Amino acid sequence: MTLNGKIAIVTGGSRGIGKATALALAKAGARVAVNCKTRMAEAEAVCAEIKRLGGHAVAMQADVSIGAQVAEMVRQVESQLGPIAILVNNAGIPRLQPLGQISEQDWDEVLAVNLKSVFLVTQAVLPGMRAAKWGRIINLSSVAAQTGGVIGPHYAASKAGIHGLTHSYAAPLAKEGITVNTIAPALIDTEMMRDNPRATPALIPVGRFGTVDEVADVVVMLATNGYITGQTINVNGGWYMS
Repeated sequence: MTLNGKIAIVTGGSRGIGKATALALAKAGARVAVNCKTRMAEAEAVCAEIKRLGGHAVAMQADVSIGAQVAEMVRQVESQLGPIAILVNNAGIPRLQPLGQISEQDWDEVLAVNLKSVFLVTQAVLPGMRAAKWGRIINLSSVAAQTGGVIGPHYAASKAGIHGLTHSYAAPLAKEGITVNTIAPALIDTEMMRDNPRATPALIPVGRFGTVDEVADVVVMLATNGYITGQTINVNGGWYMS
């Protein structure tokens, strides 16, 4: 199946996995909205790269943990590109802290950005997908949801919550042409991972960090497949085996 003519939105799309995903979806034929919270220049650069490849993209600045901003972002995407058919919930923040230094504010901020945003953006795009009887929702979790990871309990809990959201959406939407899946990467070579001294290739059975393109390839696969739903695809070099 082709993604030609499909409208995609990638949250946290200005760098790392989000950037690679936006580029991969564009190469597959989708028209892409690249969301960021603050790095608008980088999001615009991703869009410029997509346009150089002959694709179509727009940058969208919004804090996806705030409902009003999400609603306006979705309205703008639908106005400029068309009805959203593919959602990649990729926005997230790490907060590497000793256990005893994690505050209530830290917990709330990590859960809001990493988990609440998935709920908010999904709710915002669902009416259009249900009307079209076609949609792909792809949520980026982490091996931290399965092992605890190397960042902290607030991060692990936020990512584990994504698995529950995925299952809760996938079951009732299965007969409406909408699939909902999770990708759980581990130690992907990004700015976030390079800044984490606890992250080492020694944790990975294949002996190296993953690449952003290896994750983006799975996003495209899920976007083009209508039979996989409610699943977690582990892109983790063998760290967690299921």
